[in-house]
Amino acid sequence: MNEATLYDRVGGMPYFERLVDRFYEGVEADPVLRALYPEPADLAGARRRLTLFLVQYWGGPRTYLEERGHPRLRARHFPFAIGELARDRWLLHMRAAIEESDAPEDARAQLHAYITLAAEAMRNREDDAQPA
Repeated sequence: MNEATLYDRVGGMPYFERLVDRFYEGVEADPVLRALYPEPADLAGARRRLTLFLVQYWGGPRTYLEERGHPRLRARHFPFAIGELARDRWLLHMRAAIEESDAPEDARAQLHAYITLAAEAMRNREDDAQPA
């Protein structure tokens, strides 16, 4: 018997769209994070990419891979100065989005564990100083 994926357990694409929308509500109001986006006035592309990545990671359609190739998350994020402050602000908004979601408790725990590891993996500066 196959175990249901987290993607299926939380309700599929609509869940991840709501999660990412809620996350980006926080990002839009956060000057630390907004400064990291090349086009801070238009976050639609970033929203879509994060949604597709999370959907694929958690067992849904592989649209991200089909459109963008291997995620290469660390390489894709390297041009942006991500220090402790940016990591912590990202986690704050993502944790809030997860907690406000209607996902079952076990799924929320899995999401929290993953984002904590992923956020630290994206950190590419010891502090929040901009690259030279």
